[in-house]
Amino acid sequence: MATAPRKLDRPAFYALRPGGWRDLITLLHPPYTAWHLSYVALGAAAAPSVYPVRVAAALGAFLLAVGVSAHALDELNGRPLKTRLSRASLIALAVIGLGGAVALGAIGLVVVSPLLAPLVVVGAALVPAYNLELAGGRFHNDVWFALAWGAFPAFTGYFVNALTVGPAGVLVAAACFLLSLAQRRLSTPARELRRHTVAVSGSQRLIDGRELELTEERLSAPLEGALSALWLALVLLAAGLLALRL
Repeated sequence: MATAPRKLDRPAFYALRPGGWRDLITLLHPPYTAWHLSYVALGAAAAPSVYPVRVAAALGAFLLAVGVSAHALDELNGRPLKTRLSRASLIALAVIGLGGAVALGAIGLVVVSPLLAPLVVVGAALVPAYNLELAGGRFHNDVWFALAWGAFPAFTGYFVNALTVGPAGVLVAAACFLLSLAQRRLSTPARELRRHTVAVSGSQRLIDGRELELTEERLSAPLEGALSALWLALVLLAAGLLALRL
């Protein structure tokens, strides 16, 4: 017997009950952070040569910049995840996360190549530009989301290994741009249903005469089902391809 869709009683399908250590887990947006880290791995797997230490450093930098800093800044802006973390804690996490990512990038400039400098600068600028909605929010839209958290991680994963721009890197970055665009177009209405919807009314009439009641749960189920499948598929794909190259 099919179970009824779960009531939308949390701000995200992966959010834990507020309080304590659970807030830190929720703040990381685990499925989405893993999803965007998979782009780094996909880019690295496309490079002519793959260097494990460089891949690990790139993954660490994006974990700190996106998983920690960007998400802490998001939570500062209106508490969308309804965590109980203090404002001071969120600011500290944002600063430490971005500072750690830049530090890893600076080490890369010395150990790997000065050619990484533009990536470090762009990465450091993207986090506040997008998450603080600088320049009147011009950087806070679907296209910039896909560029910042899709194409850029993938291209960085490729470039830190190849140290040159090649067709494979550009193509993988373009694919990750489109994947992030798809993610955004699924997650935006899903968030709207969970966080901003008071009520849903109406019905769907099928050609066989059946009538289905429209509810928040029914509308969100295919959106979040697709997101849940996609993040795991991308992580497994990236891990498999990277394992093949290492």
